[in-house]
Amino acid sequence: MSEPLKRGIAGLGTVGAGVLQLLESNADAVRRRAGRDIVVTAVSARSRTRNRGVDLSSYEWFDDCAELARSADIDVLVELIGGEDGPAKAAVEAAMGAKRHVVTANKALLAYHGTALARLAEDNGIALGFEAAIAGGIPIVKTMRESFAGNRAEKIFGILNGTCNYILTTMKREGRDFAAVLDDAQRLGYAEADPTFDVGGFDTAHKLAVLTSLAFGTEVDFGSIYVEGIERVTAQDIQIAGELGYNIKLLGVASETDSGIEQRVHPTLVPERQSIAQVDGAFNAVVVRGDFVGNLMLEGLGAGAGPTASSVVADIVDIARGNISPPLGRPSSELRPYERARMRAHEGGYYVALQVRDRPGAFAAIAHRMAEQEISLKSIVQRGNEKNVDIDAEDTHEGQETRAVVLITHDTLEKSIRDALGNIEADGDVTEAPRMIRIEQL
Repeated sequence: MSEPLKRGIAGLGTVGAGVLQLLESNADAVRRRAGRDIVVTAVSARSRTRNRGVDLSSYEWFDDCAELARSADIDVLVELIGGEDGPAKAAVEAAMGAKRHVVTANKALLAYHGTALARLAEDNGIALGFEAAIAGGIPIVKTMRESFAGNRAEKIFGILNGTCNYILTTMKREGRDFAAVLDDAQRLGYAEADPTFDVGGFDTAHKLAVLTSLAFGTEVDFGSIYVEGIERVTAQDIQIAGELGYNIKLLGVASETDSGIEQRVHPTLVPERQSIAQVDGAFNAVVVRGDFVGNLMLEGLGAGAGPTASSVVADIVDIARGNISPPLGRPSSELRPYERARMRAHEGGYYVALQVRDRPGAFAAIAHRMAEQEISLKSIVQRGNEKNVDIDAEDTHEGQETRAVVLITHDTLEKSIRDALGNIEADGDVTEAPRMIRIEQL
């Protein structure tokens, strides 16, 4: 059997401790699959005294993670610190400069610096593994690098944040609004004290940026992603979507168009018949569409010590076997510069929620604004009397200051719907900004 593969771990939080526990529990199975022993020789973290549930006494301790990365006593740096810059970036670059392989779970680092790090890894003849950075235990990176090699990707989309999926699932199941469910999620540990990174869609966007590069052979470009979170989704939106045969999910979507690559993160109405619409709770799912294989969906836990540690160890085993491939699926010299598609040219149906003033002519004025942009309305749903409203009928019901009205459009240009809603808001027939959610058939 070959010499042991020696690892240093930078970052001993939930995932770092999980990696140590996995290697201890499954040491024999990992050794057989790797063809050699995999041992931890050194660690680095901010605190030596914190109780992590694992014995660290046999490992050399480094206060400076970059010093650990350059240590002659490691072959692989496992970076589990997090963050797009700072100590994480310094440690990874130090490891690569010293020709140490790198395994990371850091999606932010890759979203901002993925192309440069891929080039640095290739220049030094080392591996950069990041399966754990995207969708936890789901092996989407390996699938894209290897199993999808014979296909041309047409589209990739998925539920990439378990916190958002848990919140939306709970809102639907319990009929409660976002703020109340978020409070519970924070108390239960499903959401951070500051949840903006998750519920604002930025975590999903980091992961999508890397998936886009793997799928379409472009340089990683996080800055070009349109990002919208779930903060404005209401329990009423979810209820009405369900009545119309849809579930609302926060999706990351990337596709190739005639004008370039489109990347977007936003709440989406997905037909209930679609498999991804049934992925609930803290689970993630990724669908990639190839020209020969069609749609391929992978589903699983997208976070947590166990699933993420599983992906970290899978990358380490690949390195132990000598399986080193271009980090982004093809040599970085062959990656195309990212060309952003025109977002306003996106076509699809839309769900539009309006709080309409209860006054004569308001509905007719709204319909006129839609007609001006050549937007065809599929249906109108009115809350309050729980019935569908005939678009051509003038509703003069009195006794309420406003009506909650939902418009469902046929396929239309995004620019058209945004222009129409801007005019509707300017006309003063609504009391708050319209909420618009895209409808995707996927």
